[in-house]
Amino acid sequence: MRLLSYLAHGEAHYGAVIAGGVIDLTRRIGRDFADLKALIAGEGLAAARTAVEGQTPDHALEGLTLLPPVLAPEKLWCIGVNYAERNAEYRDNSELPKYPSLFVRSPSSMVGSGQSIEKPKVSEQLDYEGELVIVIGKRGRHIPREHAWSHICGMTLCNEGTVRDWLRHGKFNVTQGKNFDRSGSVGPWIVTADELDPRGPHDIVTRVNGEVRQQDTTERLMFPFDMLIAYLSTFATLKPGDMIVTGTPTGAGARFDPPRWLKPGDVVEVESAGIGVLRNTVIAEQ
Repeated sequence: MRLLSYLAHGEAHYGAVIAGGVIDLTRRIGRDFADLKALIAGEGLAAARTAVEGQTPDHALEGLTLLPPVLAPEKLWCIGVNYAERNAEYRDNSELPKYPSLFVRSPSSMVGSGQSIEKPKVSEQLDYEGELVIVIGKRGRHIPREHAWSHICGMTLCNEGTVRDWLRHGKFNVTQGKNFDRSGSVGPWIVTADELDPRGPHDIVTRVNGEVRQQDTTERLMFPFDMLIAYLSTFATLKPGDMIVTGTPTGAGARFDPPRWLKPGDVVEVESAGIGVLRNTVIAEQ
């Protein structure tokens, strides 16, 4: 299934994408599962499949305002420097990392597909980072790698928008530059693991105004999905709805000479063949 969250009559709803549109699962099974995170946590995928079977769409997809699929994940983990040449981009002659780089983002820093992302007033250095996202479906701590796949509900996409000149305001962190309100996006929907095997391989492509800027495949990840789940669950309990943004390939705007920052009017598309396209237009913060 393809599960998404969206606005209907000014309220957040969730549903399933089918041929011709969207089935409103809030209306059909919302008494048992308040939102998509509750559906995942409550093992409600079977109920969702039953609710969708044989039904006609409640909405046309094109007419909906999409939200991030999981509205309030407890944890939104982001992995840095995870594709083969990313470490070399830093030109610091450092060895390949032994462990993943890690930071967190707040839900308020993300919008849904089709919504505008904002270039902040205080910077000209808004950058794009196209990434694949794992959505956790089953709670776990100290998860062995061989069991990691069973903890994945599905996958989605992220433009992990970054304000570059705010990354080093503190001595040891990147948090400020990664958490500007509405600077990134997630979506358009979650494709469940029974439809799209997380083991892959999965491609990832980022385009700005139709120009390909990033392109790679999960076959070249330094820290694969199962390893990330095992590693993160060593120190934190992974819970349904948690998201792991798994790293961006080479080719972000900061790596060009001169850098190619996003500006109002730019359209950023992140695509993976098995998931779809996450598309956002840049606007200036008011």
